[in-house]
Amino acid sequence: MTDIKTPQKDAYALILEAIDSHVFKPGDRLVESDLAERFGVSRTPIREALQRLETQSLLTRDGRSLIVASLDHTQMAELYIVRGELEGLAARLAARHATPEEVRVLRDMLEADRALVGDPAALARANRRFHKQIHLASHNRFLVQQLDLVHRSMALLATTSLAAEGRGEGALEEHGAIVAAIEAGDGAAADKAVRDHISRAFVTRLKLDAQAVERQA
Repeated sequence: MTDIKTPQKDAYALILEAIDSHVFKPGDRLVESDLAERFGVSRTPIREALQRLETQSLLTRDGRSLIVASLDHTQMAELYIVRGELEGLAARLAARHATPEEVRVLRDMLEADRALVGDPAALARANRRFHKQIHLASHNRFLVQQLDLVHRSMALLATTSLAAEGRGEGALEEHGAIVAAIEAGDGAAADKAVRDHISRAFVTRLKLDAQAVERQA
C-alpha cells in the first residue's frame, strides 16, 4: 500500500501570510529558529524564505537581524500612486473582460462584507479578497503579478485605513460603485471609481498617521 505523503509546508507563503495578516508587524524581529518551530518547518526553507522576502524589500536588516520593513511617508505616497494606476487599469480591463459569473462573485462579496462593518481586521481581509477578484477579472496575468507585489507592500503599513470611524461604510459604498461600473462594461467609470476609492483610503490613512503623531507629541 502506497503511503500518502503530507504536502510540504511552504515557508515563504506561511511567513508572507503572517506579515499580510499583521501577525508580524513592521519592526518585528524574525528569528530563524523561532519561525521553524512556529510553522513546523526545518530551518533551511525558513532561511531561503527570509532571503527571498528580504530581496522583495518586505524584510530589512537591523544589524545582523531581519525585521519586518516599514514604510515612511514618501514610500507610502509612492505606493499609493502606483496602486491607483494599476488598480485603475485592472478595473478598466475587468469592465471589458469580466464574465457574468465573476461579476456575480463581486456582488456576493459586497453583500457579505456589509456584515463585517465594525470589525476592521475582518473587513480588511475581505477588502483584499474583493480587490484580488477585480485583479483576476482583468484577465491579464502580468497585471495580476504586479498588483500582488503592490499588495504585499501594503502589508507593511502598520494599520488599516478601515479602522477609521465611518471608513468601513464609505469603502463599501465605493466598492458598490466599482462593481456597478464593471457590470455595466464602463471601463472609464470603473477606472475612476477605483482611483477615487484609493484616493479616499490614502487621505484617511494620512489623517490616522497625523493623529498618531499628535498623540505621541
